[in-house]
Amino acid sequence: MQMHRTESGILADEGLRHVFTSNGSLLKTGETCRNWKLAQTLRDISNFGPRAFYNGSIGSKLVRDIHKVGGILTMKDLQNYRVKLRKPISSDTPGFKILAMPPPSGGPPMILMLNILSQYGNVSGVSDPLWVHREIESLKHVFAVRMNLGDPEFVNVTNVLADMLSPKFAEELKKTIYDNRTFDPSHYGGRWNQIHDHGTSHLSIIDNEQNAVSMTTTVNGYFGAQILSSSTGIILNNEMGDFSIPGNDSTVPPPAPPNFIRPGKRPLSSMTPTIVLKDEQLKAVVGASGGGMIIAATAQVLLNHFARGLDPLSSVMAPRVYHQLLPNVVQYENWTTVTGDHFEVPAQIRKALHKKGHVLNPLSGGSICQFIVQQIEALKSNGGTREIVAVSDPRKGGFPAGF
Repeated sequence: MQMHRTESGILADEGLRHVFTSNGSLLKTGETCRNWKLAQTLRDISNFGPRAFYNGSIGSKLVRDIHKVGGILTMKDLQNYRVKLRKPISSDTPGFKILAMPPPSGGPPMILMLNILSQYGNVSGVSDPLWVHREIESLKHVFAVRMNLGDPEFVNVTNVLADMLSPKFAEELKKTIYDNRTFDPSHYGGRWNQIHDHGTSHLSIIDNEQNAVSMTTTVNGYFGAQILSSSTGIILNNEMGDFSIPGNDSTVPPPAPPNFIRPGKRPLSSMTPTIVLKDEQLKAVVGASGGGMIIAATAQVLLNHFARGLDPLSSVMAPRVYHQLLPNVVQYENWTTVTGDHFEVPAQIRKALHKKGHVLNPLSGGSICQFIVQQIEALKSNGGTREIVAVSDPRKGGFPAGF
């Protein structure tokens, strides 16, 4: 599906054509896709280490290919690149500790949403229109505050981050949520236009020693920048699209200065890999793909399980709603996936939301969430049994694997 959507871009790029076409046409279902150049690149990195990429022949080839298409990357850029190791943020919600990614990733907005909704206590019933309304209203607040974040090495986000992790701040926002109506974006304090980041890939892992990994990666849009380095096989991302970029459109709020482009700066990201502890024991691992919808999906799955009391599978399978403040529209799931599962927010919920003033738009797609829950109640000092339930979101045909 995505190859057909991107057909013109694939045909326009030499590297993509070599990998995804045959005799001038896109590969068909059942045909084999081979990226020989990438295989050689990975083999060279395996044999000679990262220097082969950052200060060697692979980097030189990549820079040359980028220059051919008008890019400005240099070998000095590669040599100066450093991975940033940042301490996870930690937040205590009733009964649990949430470990999530710090700015510029999506952990703080997700925690803020959890903190707002935790003010209401647990929920009776899995199809409560009022609860869904509160989720939407909290999301509107979250996305308004989020645009004050940026790369902490370039922007002072100390106060914003402290607010987003503060239950007292969440309590103040809750006071502005009315159960009988919704408002236009100005009510939520939104000063800036939103960014529209794109797709990602996520996996959640627990091993037999209770080590846990929640990892989200991305090239941003499908096929990234729609450029594949023909001499290295590396596909180039279009991650620059996650920055806020100044413009002259007076019909929308201005872009957010904390997320403006600067050399060496990381853009805002919705990626929200998360680990949950209970009494300092591993309880759950969660995360999602789906660009700007990741924050809402991750929070909703956690709330479904820990606040609504749904089992892990039902927590993932429950239909979702999304809101990013601008445009002021609720996107709700109404689609049948590749596996034949149908996801649709119930009509009674849609009707109730409409009465409160929400503008609704059906969505054939959304975020894809991977959720693992460990039943730690049976773990004792003398060694008790434990149960791990892993759910891979079927919305993209995923399935869990155990070894």
